[in-house]
Amino acid sequence: MSFPTILLWLLQGLGVTMAVTALSALVVFPFALVFGVLEYRLRGIPRFLVTVFIDFWRSSSVIILLFFFFYVGPAFDVFLSAYAVGALVIGCNIGAYGSQALRSALETIPAGQKEAGRALGLSRNRILFLIELPQALRKVIPIAGNEVIEIVKTSANVSLIGLADVTFKAKEAMQASHQPAEIYSALLGVYIAICLPMALAIHALVRRGQARRA
Repeated sequence: MSFPTILLWLLQGLGVTMAVTALSALVVFPFALVFGVLEYRLRGIPRFLVTVFIDFWRSSSVIILLFFFFYVGPAFDVFLSAYAVGALVIGCNIGAYGSQALRSALETIPAGQKEAGRALGLSRNRILFLIELPQALRKVIPIAGNEVIEIVKTSANVSLIGLADVTFKAKEAMQASHQPAEIYSALLGVYIAICLPMALAIHALVRRGQARRA
């Protein structure tokens, strides 16, 4: 096959890659927000349990989790589509890292700002949502952008549970035509074409934000 033919073959899976990315993002950001705030606010045993839950997703292999939920789940009458499994596993894995970034950002907010909020008669939760969280979210914008890129890259693993994404199409092309150099060069090019503009856009947003604060 010619290189353009290979490229067109791979692009047949682009819609699946983007769908998995979008569905995973719907899990990543709520996960990071909820569990980042909970780990920051809770104390004692509740915080320990939240930390264990976060660390479970951070420390587990995405590939193994995909296999577990897709192939082992039905043995316990848990039937999830490949899209649902991909979004759940990728979203929770990357969201767990995002939750730690948000928690760290919240911990950097000066104590004086919380004291000022209390002096104004604000409750602890209102201080969190009106003073601390907006500042923390601004700090993690670059990390959030990087997580979107990470979702795209990690989505290649869903080919292992039968979703016909770009990587799956590369495997099909290899079976039809043993041209590893051309096929995997095209695959690399597709992911670069998706991720590089995202990375440049994130850098531009960060620089714009820094310029406004200067």
